[in-house]
Order: sequence, then structure tokens, then C-alpha cells
Amino acid sequence: MSNLLILGAGGHASVVAEAALEAGLASRIAFLDDCSSQSVLGWPVLGPLEQSLEPSIKARFPSALVAIGHSALRLRLLAELQAAGYLLPQLNHPTAWISPSAQIGPGTVVFAQAAVQSQTVIGRGVIVNTGCSVDHDSQLCDGVHICPGARLAGEVFVGARSWIGIGASVIQQVRIGSDVTVGAG
Repeated sequence: MSNLLILGAGGHASVVAEAALEAGLASRIAFLDDCSSQSVLGWPVLGPLEQSLEPSIKARFPSALVAIGHSALRLRLLAELQAAGYLLPQLNHPTAWISPSAQIGPGTVVFAQAAVQSQTVIGRGVIVNTGCSVDHDSQLCDGVHICPGARLAGEVFVGARSWIGIGASVIQQVRIGSDVTVGAG
């Protein structure tokens, strides 16, 4: 276990923090956020996002995740963190099920009760949210967000930065482009 820096301090960040603790990914957590200076779950908000590039912060927190919903910003911040030498772990909640043949990119989070099936490929900075499922041979490109309870059938392709709404169902072999929003339900 190590110290983990989380960029963002909203509701999504609190879920990331709790999942990191449950998964044993971190023993100490701190946040950076441009809009909030209040603690999150008792862990400190150290200052604005730009402080992630300060050597003193990196020395204390060698691993970092971005817990910001906006996909393009999340991906930009992940690239900056990687360039600065941070480790970008993959975070899997202990109650998620991930096929051993699935491939998951750095900075991706898979939350409680989610399922990722055989031969699925998931890019960087993806959010596989609570209770959703991604079936066999699917591909989620960088920055995708699969919202809680969404269901993707087999061989689904989701382009970069797209958003699949809460409870949505996507039938097999559908291709969804980049920067697309699929509505709830």
C-alpha cells in the first residue's frame, strides 16, 4: 500500500477513495481540487489541481488517480500526471468481477459490483461504474464512462470520451462513436 493522490474532491472522488481503501491500493489519501478546500471523508484537500506538478507533492504521493467526470479533462490530467512520473494504477473494487483475459488501461476505475467479461479491452481513464456490466469482446476507448447499472452486450465498441447513461442497455455488436452521450435507461 502507498500514498495516493486523487485529483478532484467531489462525490466521484469520495467513491474512488473508498474503493482504493477497500482494494488495499492506498493507506493514505489526499486530494487536489480547484473548487473545494474541505476535507473528503476526513482526508485533506491540499490545494488546487496544479499542485500535482510540484515535486514536494509527487515525493509524498507517488501514485495518482483522476476522479473528475469530464472525460477530456480527466484524460488531459492523466497525461500530465504520467509525464510528471506518477504511477497511474488501475483501481478495481474488491466486489467487481474482471475476467483474467480482459485488458484494462492505467487510471481506469472499476467500481463495486461491476462485471467485465472475457476478452474485453478497456482504455486509459475509463470509469466502469457501480453495478454495470461489459460483456465479452467489447472495447471501451480512452475516457469512456459507463454509468451505474448500464449493460453492454458482447462485441460492443464505445469510442473515446463517450458516456453511456445510467441504466442504459446496448445490444450486441453496436458501434458507438467518440464524444457520444447515450441517455439514461
